[in-house]
Amino acid sequence: MLELKNVSKKVGTDYHIRDVSMTLEKGSLNVLLGPTLSGKTTLMRLMAGLDKPTDGDIRVAGKSVVGVPVQKRNVAMVYQQFINYPAMTVYENIASPMRIAGKDAAEIDRRVRHAADMMKLGDYLDRTPLNLSGGQQQRTALARALVKDAELVLLDEPLANLDYKLREELRIELPRVFAETGAIFVYATTEPHEALLLGGSTATLSEGRVTQFGQTISVHNRPVDLKTAQTFSDPPLNLLEMTKTEKGFSFDGQTVAVEGELAQLPDGTFMVGVRPHHMALAPEADGSMVVDATVATSEITGSESFIHAEKNGSRWVALTHGVHRVNTGDPIKLFLDPHSFFVFGHDGKLVAAPSDPEGA
Repeated sequence: MLELKNVSKKVGTDYHIRDVSMTLEKGSLNVLLGPTLSGKTTLMRLMAGLDKPTDGDIRVAGKSVVGVPVQKRNVAMVYQQFINYPAMTVYENIASPMRIAGKDAAEIDRRVRHAADMMKLGDYLDRTPLNLSGGQQQRTALARALVKDAELVLLDEPLANLDYKLREELRIELPRVFAETGAIFVYATTEPHEALLLGGSTATLSEGRVTQFGQTISVHNRPVDLKTAQTFSDPPLNLLEMTKTEKGFSFDGQTVAVEGELAQLPDGTFMVGVRPHHMALAPEADGSMVVDATVATSEITGSESFIHAEKNGSRWVALTHGVHRVNTGDPIKLFLDPHSFFVFGHDGKLVAAPSDPEGA
């Protein structure tokens, strides 16, 4: 078990990590989700022992490891920028941690070939890294980390440099691999959909703080505050300031009736978040709110279309299936189902979320 207790890391006058407390259980998969410079890499370096916290304590199996060098910890780490031994073959790169640990030749061979097959490197074991593509070099680094039998495996955006097809295959395969090892895995990513694919638990980070930590699907479906909801939304969360009265939620002169948790809220003004896939171009439910806007731009990615719209200085994005050709400046109607509303108070805390987890 790895415990972080009120851990902070200060560089000069700036906090890179501030007051982080987390407990990571043996055999668990833990995702660090946040934008660039949110503190993910700094937090992993603290976990590994590459850096010391300015404040707080880090414990492994109940014992403080602050000040214990990384060489004396059973840790493996893979960075976005792959690191391999250039003079060694792929086989020897993967085998190197087991040779250092004194494993016998038969076990080394079995585990190297198993890891190589999993990473689709079986045909490249006799090559040196300089004769590999960037993606193959990153897979070599991943395979070396997986065979090390480390108690803690830290993966810092390890799939970012791989081609799309292999990246998607590994995102599906890695949770099974993680489950088999019994190690604590920590996986950093900027991509919300990657966190959802991996599952496990997710910690959302913003400006060096962990805003929420829990089961990935729970954090996604019920973020505790606006910052967490924004971290877990790509494309960005659409925000609309609405007024709640006894008749329902009102925006731009239109009122829609609400029920359940939304109906119980006191009258007043709230910030409402709508995920892009819930901002539709056609009504998907009775009682939808209709917002008249203007097309700012559009992107077609093949199976999906991103429609960027604006109204009175506010910008929103709708994510829809299929090809939708619209032109900049065109008028457009956006349909909002109140069942998909995330509602936040003036302090940014969540006060209501979609009642249907499948629809969140």
